[in-house]
Amino acid sequence: MEYNTTQKRMVLPEYGRNIQKMVEYCKTIDDREQRNRMAQAIITIMGSINPHFRDMSDYKHKLWDHLQIIAEYELDIDSPYEAPPKETLRSNPDPVPYNNRPAKYKHYGKTIEMLCRQAAEYEEGEMKDTLIQVIANHMKKNYVTWNKDSVSDEQIFSDLEELSGGKVTVNREKIQLTDSKDIFSKLSKKKRTPRKGKNNNNNHSKNSH
Repeated sequence: MEYNTTQKRMVLPEYGRNIQKMVEYCKTIDDREQRNRMAQAIITIMGSINPHFRDMSDYKHKLWDHLQIIAEYELDIDSPYEAPPKETLRSNPDPVPYNNRPAKYKHYGKTIEMLCRQAAEYEEGEMKDTLIQVIANHMKKNYVTWNKDSVSDEQIFSDLEELSGGKVTVNREKIQLTDSKDIFSKLSKKKRTPRKGKNNNNNHSKNSH
């Protein structure tokens, strides 16, 4: 089980860790078009978390600013707005109201549920398939990380369809997910990678004797 104290510091805690994880995942997508689509989906979710922003004339601009801030200015996308100055990282963001409704499946989290419902609103086509594949892969990663066990693609697809309220039908022939073994391998590598701080402390101790 992952504890908040062992995870990366949240840049904007008001959006929650699931949003930050989605942004971190978006940064790893190699294909620029797919990365842009994922960023747009995240913006939609961020807007759902912040419905009060819609009363502002520049609410979309604010969401894109927050996306870049959460990504620590490392997200290379075709944003409709220029990235805010980095000094914004040191300022306090507007308070965000929290949704206290519990997630149906804790290992997926609320953000995944919102993404599944959002995917149902897309028209059938390549963009929707891309979004579903990104969501499904993230669901599989969350499942394996939480349960420490492999899971079939069919289970992930079934859960995705359920979380969409039955409004999404996954095209099994088009959607390909990362193999559970590859996910386990990446998780194992992260655990084996020593932290810089620990190395520095050990070296310092050795040099002092």
